[in-house]
Amino acid sequence: MTKWAPDSWRAKPAKHIPEDYPNSAALADVEATLSQYPPLVFAGEVRRLKARLGDVAAGRAFLLQGGDCAESFKEFNSNNIRDTFRVILQMAVTLTFAASKPVVKVGRIAGQFAKPRSSPVEVKDGVTLPSYRGDIINGMEFTPESRTPDPQRLIRAYNQSAATMNLVRAFSRGGYADLHNLNKWMLSFVDRSPQGERFQKIATQINEAVDFMEAIGLTPDNTPIMSETEFYTSHEALLLGYEQAMTREDSTIPNQTVDTSAHMLWIGDRTRQLDGAHVEFCRGVINPIGMKCGPTLDPDELIRLIDTLNPEDEPGKMVLIARFGADKVEDGLSKLVRRVEQEGRSVIWSCDPMHGNTLTSESGYKTRPVDRILSEVAQFIDVVSTEGAYPGGVHFEMTGQNVTECLGGAQDITDADLSSRYHTHCDPRLNGEQALELAFLVAEKLRSKKSSVALAAQ
Repeated sequence: MTKWAPDSWRAKPAKHIPEDYPNSAALADVEATLSQYPPLVFAGEVRRLKARLGDVAAGRAFLLQGGDCAESFKEFNSNNIRDTFRVILQMAVTLTFAASKPVVKVGRIAGQFAKPRSSPVEVKDGVTLPSYRGDIINGMEFTPESRTPDPQRLIRAYNQSAATMNLVRAFSRGGYADLHNLNKWMLSFVDRSPQGERFQKIATQINEAVDFMEAIGLTPDNTPIMSETEFYTSHEALLLGYEQAMTREDSTIPNQTVDTSAHMLWIGDRTRQLDGAHVEFCRGVINPIGMKCGPTLDPDELIRLIDTLNPEDEPGKMVLIARFGADKVEDGLSKLVRRVEQEGRSVIWSCDPMHGNTLTSESGYKTRPVDRILSEVAQFIDVVSTEGAYPGGVHFEMTGQNVTECLGGAQDITDADLSSRYHTHCDPRLNGEQALELAFLVAEKLRSKKSSVALAAQ
């Protein structure tokens, strides 16, 4: 293996990175400017996340990773960030209470701007233009000007990420995550949703536990964990020029390099080539690395990828994110889990039930049926458990906004409903109620598996 450097990826084939910037010198100038900007995250935070993920790998915790399909410049505002953060906290509390495990919370936020596309071009009414690749690269409007990659978008993406990080840190540490606020979060949700009523029962029990802790002298003033939470960021490491620009040498530990654009990065199912640029870049940074695992992944190739990305077999470093589809997960996933178990590698198995269950509705909308999403999660937990591994996480696309992008769920969203609040810039997302439905399913499945293990041990 050749020596790694932050720019060694440039000598490798790079898929889904645009080559049609009209001015390569301008792009290089922007990347050089970004390389002098302050980090968005810090090496100590990255190591703390890796330690928390080490607990997940050992079966002592659970990974909850979620957020927007693709962040946008247009929809950037504090309310959207707050609402997404709140839903993730609601899901985490549900999982923690029902599964009796701490939950590691990682958002698809503060950097999830670039998207791979199935085709480099889009055709409308006989006009061919470059595909929309995310706001960090080009715009959604179907015009030559909008679809031309613009280097200045990297600067805007950095600035938006920095503002988002600032707000998320304030929410997680400034009292918004206080367990006493649990019922406040739920008021409007409880009024309209069966899942809200179900969650309210858990909220009442948690509040009773909080009241008991206060009665014996444990308060937010002397026990910060009651009013604060750890929250980490992640995104797909797709636009490698941006990732390289945000890469820094750790100033506290020699010979360690960290990508300061996010705490965790992942490699997509379309860019996980062993000899490709994305694997080359990610193998050299200390950040935890996720990798999407789909139906085309061979078990032998998976082991080689794991050994390349995590040669020291470090716990908490490697997250394998299964994304098969409800009709393929049982056959496709079992052989991968079995091989990793046979080889004894330390990994986290997580489930992305979104990308394998995308279809086009009769009305022409790109959507995802909630029942298929729930089915894939349930099958994932069963398959991983049957192979003797720990189903340690879920990875999903969601928003705190009351959108109508995925079919079904407690609200019973129909094809006719999709047009009313279909706002995604790329792929369809779960709304808050659908996301909570997923959290309850995961919690119940984990609790059921825990009970089965306990009975078998008797």
